[in-house]
Amino acid sequence: MKTKQFLLIVLACLCIPFTQLWSNPVNGLLERIDPGASKKFIIQVKKGPSDFFELDQKGDKVVIRGNNYVNIATGLNWYLKYYAGIHLSWNGMTAELPKSLPKVSTPVRKETNLSLRYDFNYCTYSYTMAFWDWERWEKEIDWMALHGINLPLAVVGQECVWKNMLEKLGYTKEEINKFIAGPAFLAWWAMNNLEGWGGPNPDSWYTQQEALQKKILKRMREYGIEPVFPGYSGMVPHDANKKLGLNVTEPALWNGFTRPAFLLPTDSRFNEIASLYYKELEKLFGKANYYSMDPFHELEDAGSVDFDAAGKAVLKAMKDVNPKATWVIQGWTENPRPEMIKNLNNGDILILDLFSECRPMWGIPSIWKREKGYEQHDWLFCMIENFGGNVGLHGRMDQLLNNFYLTKNNPLAAHLKGIGLTMEGSENNPVMFELMCELPWRPEKFTKEEWLKDYLFARYGVRDEKITQAWSILADGIYNCPFGNNQQGPHESIFCGRPGLNNFQASSWSKMQNYYDPTSTEAAARLMLEVADKYKGNNNFEYDLVDIVRQSLSDRGRIVYNQTIADFKSFDKKSFAAHSQEFLNILLAQDRLLGTRSEFRVGRWIEQARNLGTTPEEKDLYEWNARVQITTWGNRVCANDGGLRDYAHKEWNGLLKDFYYKRWAAYWQTLQDVLDGKPMVELDYYAMEEPWTLAHNPYTSQPEGDCVSVAKEVFNEVFPNK
Repeated sequence: MKTKQFLLIVLACLCIPFTQLWSNPVNGLLERIDPGASKKFIIQVKKGPSDFFELDQKGDKVVIRGNNYVNIATGLNWYLKYYAGIHLSWNGMTAELPKSLPKVSTPVRKETNLSLRYDFNYCTYSYTMAFWDWERWEKEIDWMALHGINLPLAVVGQECVWKNMLEKLGYTKEEINKFIAGPAFLAWWAMNNLEGWGGPNPDSWYTQQEALQKKILKRMREYGIEPVFPGYSGMVPHDANKKLGLNVTEPALWNGFTRPAFLLPTDSRFNEIASLYYKELEKLFGKANYYSMDPFHELEDAGSVDFDAAGKAVLKAMKDVNPKATWVIQGWTENPRPEMIKNLNNGDILILDLFSECRPMWGIPSIWKREKGYEQHDWLFCMIENFGGNVGLHGRMDQLLNNFYLTKNNPLAAHLKGIGLTMEGSENNPVMFELMCELPWRPEKFTKEEWLKDYLFARYGVRDEKITQAWSILADGIYNCPFGNNQQGPHESIFCGRPGLNNFQASSWSKMQNYYDPTSTEAAARLMLEVADKYKGNNNFEYDLVDIVRQSLSDRGRIVYNQTIADFKSFDKKSFAAHSQEFLNILLAQDRLLGTRSEFRVGRWIEQARNLGTTPEEKDLYEWNARVQITTWGNRVCANDGGLRDYAHKEWNGLLKDFYYKRWAAYWQTLQDVLDGKPMVELDYYAMEEPWTLAHNPYTSQPEGDCVSVAKEVFNEVFPNK
């Protein structure tokens, strides 16, 4: 009794809420989903030989057990989806839970031996997360926990480490500013692709990002999530030979940008530089058990590098910091070089098979197949799904399922340790990420048709035959990119490409191929619209409705484009005038539709950027970063000759009307002039594009109009008389 009283007095003196002593991060998650929700659940941590979660019932409360908080959160997500019909996703991380929760009539247990579930690509940090604040990051960490993620790449603030390290090496503030990239381009700087572009960053940026990363890491560690820190593998400024007297590789070009130099790990001073890097990293953010390093990333000519010695040196520098640490490396094109990892021990490295749903390297049929897989090394089955953060419905449902379940009992998959989400851009195609994250918890192979029925209930909280028909069309078409098609991400919108006589893909490297009937998305959109009035106010339905109708308009635009080009080549002036105008009308209708959802407005992206600035000058710099990345990407040389323009194109409200429309209107006019007997004029697209990147005309993230009404209006305008 005295002990109890003593504890109460101590707690009172410390001003600690009594309940906090027994609090856990899942209760905090529940309160953020729906205030008061934590009182409806019993959360129990229970030891077990493998990762698991259990759903059970005790009186009127749902019991969720698991061997750690991430797995408990995964169980919570399973319950919300498949019992309560509540799907928490990027387009909505809050919900109103029913007053009386659906009961778990029969206890459920799910377990997996795939204990590592990874998240993020370096590119995600720039294409999607470049301007996130703590409020947005808090939602993302909750999303990760709900989806079983326990091993995310954690590189916010890495530029702070480099700034401190370079200062110690004698670099001036001006020299550091010329080296470290701006907020929207930090990913490619970190991957040794460029220097300085988008900068210089103000001092406040470093202060802000350091504080943000510390908050992120604190929350991750509360959940028991293991962060993957950026390690050191040899990057130095391109002039490090002159400045520091280092023996480095000759600076190369990457799509027109000067790349940082590379200090070979076998150089006598590599350990010194690496040690300084890790010391500064530890000072700011502590140690980690996983470090991400990709030496020779997209380096076509690595010269006479001793890969074996380089691999051992990179590993040693990391192990000097934490002997228990694991080196995380991307399986991408030539990397990891077999010679670099052949003499490393099992457990030293963890390989991300980056594009397992399309181009697996681990040993099954693929254009990137490695006959011996990754041999003795641990690896993760990963899904890229999206390149450049492009907007578009896309997926490889059958191929993802086939490739994943082919790993079962395959000798080349003996060292498979889990899965990974390695998208270049996120906040899109939630159906594919939901499917991927459930795979570790589903030991037996299933069909997409079986899974979709329950997913649609989870997504919308209803079972509706029209919705099922619509999604069946999508699942058999645009979401079922087949084996042999190696395109990078969504079927790109014709509206977003620089105009020409043979427009197909918008970006330089998408490798697009036709694989679905473009009229199928019209059929799916029509079915969704038929029931739209019934589900007004259903956030997930309204998001998907806009996205599906958007896709149908985009696909119709491509058909009309081809008709317009055919009219021009046939010298059919009347039809050309009609079809070119129809094309522009569809583009503007698309802009109007996308304005009804914040997620599809360029104003959301620009507001995120400007909100991080602490002065008008900083706000303008961040806005310029935001505008350039999604349009020209680089300067004239890098955009045109380097091919980077439109790589991160976005089918977004505001961007369509003010950027893409102007290119297409000018192009159609040049062709009309030719039909009228005038000479063909070659348009300088960069000269048309750059002014938009420099402008500061305001865009808002606030949606305009009722999305159901507008979706009906624009659909009927684009697909009349049917």
